[in-house]
Amino acid sequence: MQGVARNFFTLSIIYALCGMALGLDMAISQDHSEMPTHAHIMVAGWLMSAVFGFFYHLFPAAGRKMLASVHFWLTAASGIVLMIGLYFEFAGVESMEPVLGISSIGFYLAMFLFAFIALPAVWSNPEALR
Repeated sequence: MQGVARNFFTLSIIYALCGMALGLDMAISQDHSEMPTHAHIMVAGWLMSAVFGFFYHLFPAAGRKMLASVHFWLTAASGIVLMIGLYFEFAGVESMEPVLGISSIGFYLAMFLFAFIALPAVWSNPEALR
């Protein structure tokens, strides 16, 4: 695994470790108020980043394009800000709403960009993309 595939898979492992640590903290403290944050870290962070990493590993030609790097950095930046914003929002910091809105739009745009990259790759001849 190399390039953007490796970057996404590395990011997914970091998300998994953070999400699991938050889950353990909630279990130990018996305070589950951060459950939505935990769920977002595990699904939007760990799962989606791993899927992106595996996609770029299976379609290396798509991963070599400049748009793949833009996809990674937009996903990473907006996702990290989104997860941190959610943590503080559910901790009672209401001023995080604008941050959550902007980072959510960024995360959506990253997914839209992934659709733009992935759909042509999976609907074309896969052998031509290797």
